[in-house]
Amino acid sequence: MEFFISLKDEAIEWCQNKNWMLRLPFLLWFVYVLARHLADPMYSSILGGLNLGIHELGHFIFGFMGQFLGVAGGTIFQLFVPIFAVFNFYRQNDFFSIALSFGWLSTNLFSVATYVSDARALELPLVTPFGGDSVVHDWEYLLSTMNILEYDTVIGSVFRVLAVISMLVCFIAGAWLLLQMILNKNSQTSI
Repeated sequence: MEFFISLKDEAIEWCQNKNWMLRLPFLLWFVYVLARHLADPMYSSILGGLNLGIHELGHFIFGFMGQFLGVAGGTIFQLFVPIFAVFNFYRQNDFFSIALSFGWLSTNLFSVATYVSDARALELPLVTPFGGDSVVHDWEYLLSTMNILEYDTVIGSVFRVLAVISMLVCFIAGAWLLLQMILNKNSQTSI
């Protein structure tokens, strides 16, 4: 509990003299992204290309650890990078970027939810950085290997709920930080 009290105090101190108006559009953009994801499971924000690139890099990084981890590595790395961003921004004492990293994580979780839910239907267009005809649907392979393919939509729904929770963390933390910036505003405001 002490950690969270200390974290709150650090965040309040960080908010002093910060410009909330420069940060508000980023939070509002994530509100838009959430609305689009909830309305259309196939929606991909401007972060979609970055997320896909990170996903494909994960296959390469984990590919040396066997086929199962090589296939799972795309999703593992796709989710790891925004979580790493949270810790990295904490080290830099950039609390608003921590909040936004949860929004970024949410976009990845929505992407994974869509991919998992497609494991039986196999309707999504698949990509591979190296081309070729032998493109594997990651989640069809993973769930089949674990003998739980029939639960693809259930597992996808769990990822979708986690995506919403992650986005709510972004909104709540971001809005609280903006409020602290407004309340702790002095005559000198910095970025």
